[in-house]
Amino acid sequence: MQRDELAAWLRLCHTPGLGPAAARRLLAAFGSPQAVLSQTQAAWLQCITPSKAAALLEGPEQHAALLERTWTWLGLSGEAGVARAIVPLGHPWYPPALLEIEDPPLMLYLMGAPRHLGQAQSPLRRESSLAIVGSRHPSPQGRETTEQFARALRQEGLSIISGMALGIDAAAHTGALTAASAAASPATVAVVGTGLDRVYPSRHLELARRIAAEGLLMSEYPLGTPPLAANFPRRNRIISGLAHGVLVVEAAPASGSLITARMAVEQGRDVFAIPGSIHAPQSRGCHALIKQGAKLVETVADVLEEFPDGIGNARAYPAPVAEPQAESSLLQALGFDPVGLDTLQARTGLDTATLQVQLLELELAGIVARLPGGLFQRLVRA
Repeated sequence: MQRDELAAWLRLCHTPGLGPAAARRLLAAFGSPQAVLSQTQAAWLQCITPSKAAALLEGPEQHAALLERTWTWLGLSGEAGVARAIVPLGHPWYPPALLEIEDPPLMLYLMGAPRHLGQAQSPLRRESSLAIVGSRHPSPQGRETTEQFARALRQEGLSIISGMALGIDAAAHTGALTAASAAASPATVAVVGTGLDRVYPSRHLELARRIAAEGLLMSEYPLGTPPLAANFPRRNRIISGLAHGVLVVEAAPASGSLITARMAVEQGRDVFAIPGSIHAPQSRGCHALIKQGAKLVETVADVLEEFPDGIGNARAYPAPVAEPQAESSLLQALGFDPVGLDTLQARTGLDTATLQVQLLELELAGIVARLPGGLFQRLVRA
């Protein structure tokens, strides 16, 4: 992209008060951003309202500074093994799946492995991509289940899409990054709600570096955009739009994950949900989705069988099995819900010291997790 073309795209995409729908009407009428900006204000009024035309005439605040910052950012492409690109509508790298949604982003900022951004076309295909979303405060079981599913699904060639938020999102990216796969597509794609010159949350700086080195970071927001609350629900349409379906692992009844699931339904995507304990608040959103028609998922095969032929081998993934120690009286007493020490004592009859020793042994073996509030929960391998 040349500098004058970039300047035109930035003005069309980021002028306050214009909006993407009006910008698309102008592009449909005149072809390119440069052609749009060469028109008279009277010509614009054939497509947009006077207030929007006035906004476009004024352009973004500090447009020159935004152009300079963006041009400099693009010039760093290739440093530290990370490519950078700006992909507008109509570009060969623009993901085809986003052209199917109602409100496709006008322009995408991308950072990632050069082998992905160096391709002639977008490396992302809806038929081989799955979004995984869920709670920012998952249970240990939910986090572990997410990593296991993401790793296994990536091994089958799927790109894992998520939003790099705390909790389930981070576990999905991490699981995909640890998978061994011969697929040429990105292992994982993080669709973020800030400019790509920022990392939010800041504790995910190392995760962002890993994704940029092995997968893709994506945003529709200009450089310098802070983590504004309104941006995150909006970016969810991109997460669901890129994928064949959305898997929800844990979610509260009113959460961003359910917004993503609703958008997936509106976009004609599949929705999957992993059930959990009836006592766990993080499971209620998933249970609500299942009641509304989402596919209940117990194994990786449940997801793979909804993908086109040639993706994965459903027979390779039987139902989860209990850990070998599942016959012990303590594990039987634990069940699968979080439980406190007093309740375990009542169920097992063990004295406090013996019970704590056995719980510590199970915790060190990775079979039991210690939760806030003095609770314990058995972990099951998916």
